[in-house]
Amino acid sequence: MFANNVLMITGGTGSFGNAVLNRFLHTDVREIRIFSRDEKKQEDMRIAMNNSKLKFYIGDVRNYESVRDAMQGVDYVFHAAALKQVPSCEFYPMEAVRTNVLGTENVMNAAIDCSVKRVVVLSTDKAVYPVNAMGISKAMMEKLMVAKARMRREGETVLCATRYGNVMASRGSVIPLFVSQIKANKPLTVTDPSMTRFLMSLEDSVNLVIYAFENARQGDIFVQKAPASTMGDLAQAVRDVFSSKAVVKIIGTRHGEKLYESLLSREEMARAQDLDEYYRVPADDRDLNYNKYFVEGETKVSAVEDYTSHNTVRLDVDRVKALLMKLDFIQDELNA
Repeated sequence: MFANNVLMITGGTGSFGNAVLNRFLHTDVREIRIFSRDEKKQEDMRIAMNNSKLKFYIGDVRNYESVRDAMQGVDYVFHAAALKQVPSCEFYPMEAVRTNVLGTENVMNAAIDCSVKRVVVLSTDKAVYPVNAMGISKAMMEKLMVAKARMRREGETVLCATRYGNVMASRGSVIPLFVSQIKANKPLTVTDPSMTRFLMSLEDSVNLVIYAFENARQGDIFVQKAPASTMGDLAQAVRDVFSSKAVVKIIGTRHGEKLYESLLSREEMARAQDLDEYYRVPADDRDLNYNKYFVEGETKVSAVEDYTSHNTVRLDVDRVKALLMKLDFIQDELNA
């Protein structure tokens, strides 16, 4: 479906953008446009990749004109640009709104205006029952996507989302932090050893995006079934991989953190479609007929559970180590 088409990646110099780029660069896609506001990272990528398929656009998703100009002639959009750090969004929540909500609206509006075929927006497990500003902004982004999708007609731009758990070794995540602490002979800082998190590789995240591009209907949200581990076991696994005797220092739960993460809420599980490796959450297509909200309830909701990092497959230390050893980041750090 991508043969001789143009793909645009917003936030294309980040961890997700790089992973998607590397998957598509050597296919028969005609052109890949990298849209971001960091000229230094774009220049580094331009030099490192040295590929004529790559085109670079400086701009900010907060600015509609820059997004629309870069999107002329684009067939598919993967929207990864976002503010993702929980603490920074907690202290600057309006910045999260401007990028994650309003910026996503700019991307979707530009895609509709430019007759893009499909747009996949990137969400997070923190959008489910959100307790922090980052999660709230992503939850609003999802609601906005579904609302816009509901208004599209047959043959128009398809809007959908992928929702992921923690991506292992992505920029700003805990595994690179643990590795850097080990190499600096510092204690490994763990917030709560019993805290659980989903474990998903960058390759898995790209597979989920491609699946969404190929199978999405208007307003769909796709979730990959993923295993999880406790933070204590993850820290131990990293120590074992690097044969480290670094002590683990418990620092307590950070601003806006949950004990466990949810990939699907109880309400979503009641209507989710099981697609073997994935769940599809179809768009809520109810209108403002109030009977459907206040008279005709959903009896099924009370019979199901959320899909969380507490009740998914739990990996022990050895299985977490096996996952870690598959990561390019870990292999590079070991070889270094």
